[in-house]
Amino acid sequence: MTTTLPQIHNGQAMPWKNVPELAVAEFRSAVIERVHKGRRISSLFGIPDGDQTILVAVLTNDQQATMSVCRTRVRDSYPALTPEVPQAHWFEREIAEQWGIVPQGHPWLKPIRFHPSYTGRDAWGRSRTQIEPCVTDYFRVEGQEVHEVAVGPVHAGIIEPGHFRFQCNGENVFHLEIELGYQHRGVERAFVGGPNARTAHLMETLAGDTTIGHATAYASVMEGLCGTTAPARAHSIRAIALELERLANHTGDLGALANDVGFLPTASYCGRLRGDYLNMTAVLCGNRFGRNLVRPGGVRIDMTPQMIDDLLDRLRRTFDDTRSAVDLLWETPSVMSRFDGTGCVSRQDAVRLGLVGPAGRASGVNLDVRSDLPWGSYQSHPLPSMTWNTGDVAARAYVRWFEIEKSVEFIADEARAMPAGPSEEEPAGPAGEHLAVA
Repeated sequence: MTTTLPQIHNGQAMPWKNVPELAVAEFRSAVIERVHKGRRISSLFGIPDGDQTILVAVLTNDQQATMSVCRTRVRDSYPALTPEVPQAHWFEREIAEQWGIVPQGHPWLKPIRFHPSYTGRDAWGRSRTQIEPCVTDYFRVEGQEVHEVAVGPVHAGIIEPGHFRFQCNGENVFHLEIELGYQHRGVERAFVGGPNARTAHLMETLAGDTTIGHATAYASVMEGLCGTTAPARAHSIRAIALELERLANHTGDLGALANDVGFLPTASYCGRLRGDYLNMTAVLCGNRFGRNLVRPGGVRIDMTPQMIDDLLDRLRRTFDDTRSAVDLLWETPSVMSRFDGTGCVSRQDAVRLGLVGPAGRASGVNLDVRSDLPWGSYQSHPLPSMTWNTGDVAARAYVRWFEIEKSVEFIADEARAMPAGPSEEEPAGPAGEHLAVA
């Protein structure tokens, strides 16, 4: 790797002038070489600059807990990274859709959210009236016994709309193509010119199930830009809220997996239990999704001893019920016969695709941002990365259950040993012409 790139830590800021601007060929080489040596593309995005677009790449070294940053300038097109680096696949499709820039040689260049580009220049040569969700050239498998199943965008569950196009032979699914964008609101563009009175609310409502996650990332970025360190007590409350959010989502996902194979007992129980975990978040801040809890500089609401006792009592009882509901999955042969060996993703493919989170860990990718890029309470109270190596539906279910167990332990330990002191600190103004990553 001949080009030296500056390094940055999770939640840290650096002057924009220190981000090296490379020629397109050098930029491609820097990204490709580092990914092939084990780095991971955490982000790849565009910034408008006159008649050009600046492409910014954030490359993570999980072993050293650092990130490298570089940039380049392009106009109408550039040689795609995806043929050499599959991790860039969706990033480059998003750049094409947002800025009308064509990544030449991209193997699957289709829109993601089906909205007009910000520049008015469309990468596919469409007019604004031709841009509609799901109006695309779907991949089709040909064959006498192959059939196509279309599902959505309206679904029976409480999920956001999406259109699923399956290519099947009996119960064997050969291919699935998903189209999103029905609720595209242009939130990223709404952040331009901020932070302002709307910014925190927009961050909290980016996705209905990740209020605390997005609010914490936003607070971390702002604290880096402002040179502010949130108090230890605030970090502890944030971590508890993050783990409650994980508990609600993992429990809901296990119920959804049960529902997908027609096993209604666990599906029904987990629906209720997910609500119980959300209600614990309401104990913290009065809102089941955690809105108005996290702010730059700390948290808006402190935890009293009575709140802690109430939370731990609810946590114990709900976890016992969760264990009983999930045990039904493992103990039912018809469920496990559906889970085992279904939807396998090898570790090699997971690494090439840059999979993270439970999906990556279920394929043996030993990465968890809480332990590999720790911040706040996770620096002093690290959580082990829970992995499985079969990469199938069963593995993705196991990983979620293991993480539920660890999250419950973490919350109990963190609540009992919560640091004393203030829960917020007023941040200074953010530094101009800086980049922060969280």
